Amino acid sequence: MYETLEIEIAGGVATVWMNRPAVHNAFNAQLIADLTAACCALEADDAVRVVVLAGRGKSFSAGADLNWMKAAATSGAEENLADARRLAAMLSTLAEMAKPTLARVHGAALGGGMGLASACDICIAAEAAVFATSEVRFGIIPSAISPYVIRAIGARQAGRYFQSGERIGATRAREIGLAHEVVAAEALDAKVDEVVAALLQGGPQAQAAAKDLIRAVVHQPLGDEVAEDTARRIAALRATAEAREGLDAFLAKRPAAWIPQ
Repeated sequence: MYETLEIEIAGGVATVWMNRPAVHNAFNAQLIADLTAACCALEADDAVRVVVLAGRGKSFSAGADLNWMKAAATSGAEENLADARRLAAMLSTLAEMAKPTLARVHGAALGGGMGLASACDICIAAEAAVFATSEVRFGIIPSAISPYVIRAIGARQAGRYFQSGERIGATRAREIGLAHEVVAAEALDAKVDEVVAALLQGGPQAQAAAKDLIRAVVHQPLGDEVAEDTARRIAALRATAEAREGLDAFLAKRPAAWIPQ
């Protein structure tokens, strides 16, 4: 179905494998289009509860394909703008999914690859994983990925790495907020499975509302407006069938209906 992806769905979990291992899953127009379409399809699939993004071969994603970048360098302004818009739309589609998203990062996650890891809700990295916003070394900037990277590591850290292009090891990535967990390569899948299992315990409607809550509250000044908004959000959820099922399941000491059996 997709030229550059393999998608496995089991037990409510969709694993999206970027499948261009010969070029370390570097971005080109087709991969961008495939990821956009896959995110839209999985968002619409009620059987999918959690989306895991991963890479085949030695790397998660090494960023932009060099041949794609060379073509862009010889393209006109309008064509370059259209390409940039498609990349921005793909990242936005991933970041704004209502379902939990998790990046399984090994090897290189450079440029756009670091952007993908940042756009996901959760990032689990192998100890040997390496991140970078290396665009300045090519005379460009990490523009499309910047909202997601800055959200993950903050403006102060971005100010360093956007300008230096330094490689960021997995331990450092965890220190600055990019990676949530760092584990040995042989433990990577087990840690992903552990976090996914925790995600599957949550109500899907509540998880979507939690993501929306964060977007609504972040950077807002504390005050009556935020207090009223958050009160209305929890009041609305308390009246839902999902909330009633969650409470009933807890009181009856049984799994909630949304937990895969």
